Amino acid sequence: MDSPARKYDVLVVGAGPAGVVAAIRAADLGARTAIVSSSAFGGMAANDGPVPVRALAFAARLMRDARHLPRYGISASEPVLDYARLLARVREIVRDVRGRSALRERIDALGVDVHEQCGAARFVDAHTIETERGLRLQSENFIICTGGVSRRLAIPGFELTSSGEVWKLTEVPSSILVVGSGSTGVQIASMFHAFGTRVQLFERGQRILPGEDEDVAAAVASALRASGVEIHERFGDVTSFEKTAAGVRMHFHRAGESASAEAAHVVVATGWVADTKPLNLGEVGVDLDSRGNIQVDRFLRTSAPHVFAAGDVTGRSLLVPGAVEDGFIAATNAVAGPSLLLPQRVSPAGSFTYPEYAQVGLTEAKARETNDVATTVAHFDATVRAIIEGRTFGFCKLVCDRKSHRILGCHVVGERAVEIAQLAAIAIAAQMTVDQVARVAVSFPTYAEVLVQAAVSATLELGLPLAAEAERAGVTYAFA
Repeated sequence: MDSPARKYDVLVVGAGPAGVVAAIRAADLGARTAIVSSSAFGGMAANDGPVPVRALAFAARLMRDARHLPRYGISASEPVLDYARLLARVREIVRDVRGRSALRERIDALGVDVHEQCGAARFVDAHTIETERGLRLQSENFIICTGGVSRRLAIPGFELTSSGEVWKLTEVPSSILVVGSGSTGVQIASMFHAFGTRVQLFERGQRILPGEDEDVAAAVASALRASGVEIHERFGDVTSFEKTAAGVRMHFHRAGESASAEAAHVVVATGWVADTKPLNLGEVGVDLDSRGNIQVDRFLRTSAPHVFAAGDVTGRSLLVPGAVEDGFIAATNAVAGPSLLLPQRVSPAGSFTYPEYAQVGLTEAKARETNDVATTVAHFDATVRAIIEGRTFGFCKLVCDRKSHRILGCHVVGERAVEIAQLAAIAIAAQMTVDQVARVAVSFPTYAEVLVQAAVSATLELGLPLAAEAERAGVTYAFA
């Protein structure tokens, strides 16, 4: 005889950033809350995604930095990578992040029931889920936060490849094919090139990083090629993969002709799709869009009024900050009724490649569709901190509206690009005009200066008066 299901006011399915925040918010509002996860607490972000990937990217940076030492009179032998020790360090970092999470402490303090390592959950009726390991839970309301999974290609031999989960490799491959050049693919290519792998990066479209500003994509492609990464754009369609003595061969059609490429390992990073298949959402009446994402309104409510969704599973924003905000909003509306609307979101994003790149707001091409824009660029080779540290490759590009003088977009390539984009995101969120940003005093010498330099140039381009401090800043940056 089956044991009775445990009953809750709010049941959160998925324990990543969106799910954890949703559970905290629901419990804060007085709801009896539980969170159930197929794997470990923290979800993909902590266990399989950004945390281990950033750890590997940091190791790649250390390898590059070590080769930079002789330029500053420091003698050192060529760095040698012990990949087994690196993987041990990555696992240690993942454990530390999970174990030291203040969010887990908050979850426990609020009395939220946490069900980890339960396997995939599925609806068996409108108010009951059952997991692969036999756990049955009931709730008045649900918040789906199951995230996403790498897109699989329906072609022969796909099982011979891996997705973006490259940290699961037990050794550094001698060569690698990376299929797909969005942020994940480019990061993998950059990282393993630093580890000594021969890398070929394949992009079906016109250019790598198709979602980034064109100037950013061109700069990153140029830098990767100069470092030795082979980039194949407009390469055609993959038709199959086959096992060979040396590894895996990829067959593809390009311009009507067959071609192939071979490497010890192949990574397919062609996108991220909502993880909804195991949920049996038809049982509860939750609608999906044509791409398999859960459809939600501005309250993050699905077509089933008692089911909400947050994070990657909605296909709206595939970033941790957006997932966190989604979780808060979905939980508020699940407990208190639909009252809290999604705000207009300012979402900076970047990748810890070499070189780094980051952006916030509109690309120049997108901005020109609806605005009269001015663009200005400040180059790293005119920034004192970059000159001191020998990191002079890159630029900061601002896209501004000529009428309102507001910053519509900021795009950065180069050292500390991600941090610079964060500063621009704050300015955009605060609705600062570009001349106001030009008047911000930043510490000297810092990489943040490049943003202010670009803002000073934009202020002059728009014919706006410069305050004395901005004039002084411009002199400082130019002649310090």
